[in-house]
Order: sequence, then C-alpha cells, then structure tokens
Amino acid sequence: MATLPPSQPCPCGRTGAAQKPLPFAGCCGRYLDHFETAPAPDAESLMRSRYTAFVAERAAYLLATWHTSHRPASIEFDPGVKWLGLEVRSHRRIDATHAEVEFVARQKSPGSPAVRLHERSRFVREEGRWYYVDGDIA
Repeated sequence: MATLPPSQPCPCGRTGAAQKPLPFAGCCGRYLDHFETAPAPDAESLMRSRYTAFVAERAAYLLATWHTSHRPASIEFDPGVKWLGLEVRSHRRIDATHAEVEFVARQKSPGSPAVRLHERSRFVREEGRWYYVDGDIA
C-alpha cells in the first residue's frame, strides 16, 4: 500500500479554483481515509476515488465500494504498475440511484508499453452510498 501525502496533488486529477490540482486530503483522501463517515457524493467522485485507491493499492476501499452483486473475493495488485493518469470523459446521472461514468485510465507495467483502459462504468446508489457495479470496455 502506497502512502499519499495529504498535500500532494490527488492522483485522480481533479482541479479546483483556477484549474489547480486539488490536494489528496481535500479530494479523494477524505473518502479513502474516512470511508464510514464520508461517502463519495456522486458516481464521478466515487470513480475518481477508486482510481486513487488503485494508485495507492487500497484493496479494502475498492472492495467496500464494489457492489455486492459483482464484488470479487479479493484484489491483487500487479507489482511495479505505475498509474499515469485519469481522464473522465463523461458523467451521466440516469436517475436518483443509477449513474454512468466514462473514463480513460493509463497505466504502465514494468517491461511493457503503457496501456489505456477506456471504460463506461455503471454505478448504483443504495442507502445514501454509491457503489461501482460493472463496466463495458470501450
């Protein structure tokens, strides 16, 4: 598990005023570090925090935010993977309990060229909390 300094720019790439990157603590860190009391307010924020959880290798957070209908038993991280960036292409709230997020995440494994994961992800909201359900690779 990687430690992300609170003042470091958040890996998810979200920007605030004047298009400056938000710090980890004020962005995804509040969801990863305070899962029980600070749920992500929308599907896009959850998707961004899940990307950050992959960067930081926070398996517990990823499993907790995965809907039980599709949640794997465990998550294994490939050693040496570098996450290179996230681009959120669209976020669409379908209704009060369903949303979709389209994103491209880039990563590089040791000894391999960088790859892009382009996905249209589905999310559901239950009891005030958003969960990742599944996605289609685009």
